Formats: sequence, C-alpha cells, structure tokens
Amino acid sequence: MKILQADANYTFHSYFELSYDTDEILAEFDYQLVKKRLQLPRTSRELSGLSELQEQLENVLPYVPLTSETARREILVAPVLSRVAMICQQILRIEYPVRVNNLLQGSLDYLIRAAHSLIVVEAKRDDLTRGFTQLAVEAIALSMLDDTPDTIYGAVTIGNVWIFGILDVKIRTIFQDIGAYTLPDNLEDLIRILVGILE
Repeated sequence: MKILQADANYTFHSYFELSYDTDEILAEFDYQLVKKRLQLPRTSRELSGLSELQEQLENVLPYVPLTSETARREILVAPVLSRVAMICQQILRIEYPVRVNNLLQGSLDYLIRAAHSLIVVEAKRDDLTRGFTQLAVEAIALSMLDDTPDTIYGAVTIGNVWIFGILDVKIRTIFQDIGAYTLPDNLEDLIRILVGILE
C-alpha cells in the first residue's frame, strides 16, 4: 500500500504529522529501519567550556518552563550545538533549507557539516517517535545531495532527551539507537559523541 502521493507536496514536517509508523514511511523511499544500541564515535580530546555549559544549563532550567519547542531549542539545544560548533570550528546552520523534490523539502532545524561527515538535528517539543520519522526523512534527503558522505548521523531531541540515528546509504538502512542521552546529566557524553562524529 502506497502512503505517499507522487503528485502531492510534502515538507519534512509533513512526515511528523503522518500517523504511519517510521518503518512504513521509510519503505516509501526504499529504506529499512533497524533499532539497536549504536556504537557512536566519541572524541577523547580535552573539551573546553564543558563545566561552564553544565553550570549554565543547571542554573537556568529551574527558571524556564520548557512548554514550547522554541524554549527547548533556545535553552537546551542551541547552547549544546553552539559549543560543538566552536570546539570543531565548523559552521552551525539553523533552519537550513533543503529541496530535493516535492516529497523531500523543507528546513533542517540544525546542520553541522565537517570535511567528511555531517550531523542533522531535529528539535521537537514532544513526541520523539514521530520526530525520529522526520529526522530519518531529512537524512534521506541529505543523502541525495552532492558531496554527501555515505554515512549520515542525526539526532532527534526534545531538548532534555536526545536519540541518535545513522543512515547508511550503501545498504539503504537507517539505524535508530535504542538508548538515549539526557540533559543536563549526560552533557559530556553527548558533546563527546557530537564532536566525535565531526572529527
């Protein structure tokens, strides 16, 4: 059964709103979904500014209600990704427009691209499951652009919880981590992984 109508227009956000399961939507693009514990890259280098960032997050969280996606992005997601961009000396793109065709188009919340790797991050107010579907479709779109690596890393986050995914172009598979990282408790782990991906 076909889910997508070939002549219709879909944005990345449209996939968040579809009530189908992630594997059913990915099958429309000839991709399969595998859930397992992912072995993610981790940097072992000295990371500057981590204790300050940890302190900043712990000090601000009691005073900001995380009731909107904007609050989660500004208080939790942007500070983490800004720090990663500074450590890796790479550009952090926000609301980055991508258009492959009428099925694959829209804006990526966050994109950091290094010489041989990239990471796309989708931020949501809630619903990590549907958020992962949207993230996976964004990764598929990126895989169709020129100069994109065969392995694309992504994360979906509601700010205080992050779940990683990996797209492998060669075997047309998206792997979803069965584990998650939380803020502020797993801040160092999370940053070591994000920097490790971009190194």
